[in-house]
Amino acid sequence: MSSERVTRLEKAKAIEIAEEFGLPGALAELNIFRVLLLNPVAAKAVADLLLTLLFRSSLNPRLRELVIMRLGWATASSYEWTQHWRIALDQFGCSEEDLLALRDWENAVHFGVAERAVLAATDETLATGTLSSATWEQCRTHVGDETTCMELVASIATWRWISHFARSLEIPLEEGVRPWPPDGLKPE
Repeated sequence: MSSERVTRLEKAKAIEIAEEFGLPGALAELNIFRVLLLNPVAAKAVADLLLTLLFRSSLNPRLRELVIMRLGWATASSYEWTQHWRIALDQFGCSEEDLLALRDWENAVHFGVAERAVLAATDETLATGTLSSATWEQCRTHVGDETTCMELVASIATWRWISHFARSLEIPLEEGVRPWPPDGLKPE
């Protein structure tokens, strides 16, 4: 761990702190939380936001995972791509075809209007920092009401932050995990 920008807590210590602050022990085992838990109050706030957007949001979970994976690819965040590769496939209804198509989603023929709307919103937010009225209306028409669209924007902002945080602090992948599943291809 000595070559890391920020030294991660040992797993046992991270779990101890997480439990003290009411966080799930499973989060504390992740390298990103072993860094975040250096500031337990911030870790709790981040965890609450992530868990809310993951499990208590009206945004379709498959669409959210497509957003997260697109962000991982577009921001060249191996940590984000690698973490959510398993989650998207195992828990939220994404196929490997979906995830691989995110590399060049505009030319993928199998995405429907809702998928294309959230992916356009993701790329537009990355490029400009905001959504145009036209993109917002596409999301309102094909994704959900204004609350759902607000949660989409919150998801884009949150996982963009996570991607940048992981890259900037050079948080390593979990032990035994290979980067850029399934084929090791990474963004240029």
